[in-house]
Amino acid sequence: MVRPYVLTPEERWERRLQRERRRTLWLAVHGIDVGPRRIHGVEVAA
Repeated sequence: MVRPYVLTPEERWERRLQRERRRTLWLAVHGIDVGPRRIHGVEVAA
């Protein structure tokens, strides 16, 4: 069993990216535009 605070730098980076993606989607659902982003690997305009 691995403790959640014992992560490799790559795992930390992946978790950070996932948090950013979730935050962006949550804001979009609520009508808040956060600027251009990549969605499914495609750059989209704001």
